[in-house]
Amino acid sequence: MTHSLKLSLQASAVLLASVFTTACNRPDDPGIEYAPEMYESIPYDPLRQVNANTVNPMGINERTPVVGTVPLGKADYYNHIGKDDVATAEKVLRNPYAYTKENLEEGKTLYLRNCQHCHGEQGDGQGPVGVKFKGVPNYSAGAYKTMNDGHIYHVIQWGRNRMMPHGSQVNPEERWKIAMYVRALQLGKGPDGVADLLKSRGASTAGVAIADSSQTNDTQLQAPVQEAQADKASETPGQGGDKARNGTAN
Repeated sequence: MTHSLKLSLQASAVLLASVFTTACNRPDDPGIEYAPEMYESIPYDPLRQVNANTVNPMGINERTPVVGTVPLGKADYYNHIGKDDVATAEKVLRNPYAYTKENLEEGKTLYLRNCQHCHGEQGDGQGPVGVKFKGVPNYSAGAYKTMNDGHIYHVIQWGRNRMMPHGSQVNPEERWKIAMYVRALQLGKGPDGVADLLKSRGASTAGVAIADSSQTNDTQLQAPVQEAQADKASETPGQGGDKARNGTAN
C-alpha cells in the first residue's frame, strides 16, 4: 500500500512538473486567472484595453474629444497663434501681470528651475547643457536683447529651433513671470538686472507696479485681430479655423 502511494505521488509530481514546464515555455499563455474581476475592471476603463470594445469606434475604450473641447483647468494653456508665428505673438500678446519685485523674484525662481540649465544663470547661454551642445543664445546680445514679453512667452510655450516646447511644464502665469525675468537678464547684468529693470521703469524694489513695455503705442496693434489672447479663452471655441485645434476667436 505504501509502495503504491509512493508511486502515485511520484507520477503526480512528474505530471505537474510537465504541466508547469509546458506553461512556462508558452509566453503567450497567461495560464489560469483566479477571480480576474478583482483586478480587471468590468466597466470600460479608458486607460486600459483588455478586450475589444463593442460600442466605441475601432474597438478601443478611449474616445476622441469633441472638437473645440478644452481639458478642465487648461483653458489658458494654449492660444490660437501658430507655433511658428513669433512675429504675430510679439505684436498681439500682452503680459497681464504687473512688473513688481515679487513677480520678478518668482520669475527668477521659475527660470532657475526650468531654464538655467541651458540658458545659464546669467542668461548668457552658458548653462551646463548650453556649454555642451552650443548654440544657446545670449539674451543681452544682438536681437535677443530686444525681445518683448509676447515673443518670450510664445517661445516658452512652443519652443524654437532646438529648444523644445515647455507649454506643458509651466502654466501661462509662470510663463509671463519667466518672461519678466528674461527682460531683466537682457540688461547683461545677470540677476542684478532685476533692480536696474525696476528702477529704469520707475518702480521701486518694494514692489510698485509698472507698465508692461511689450505694449505698443500703435493703436492698430493694441488689440488682437482674429486671435485670442493667451490670458483669455475663445468665446466661440470650435467655430471656423483649424478644427483640429480650437479655431480662431471669431
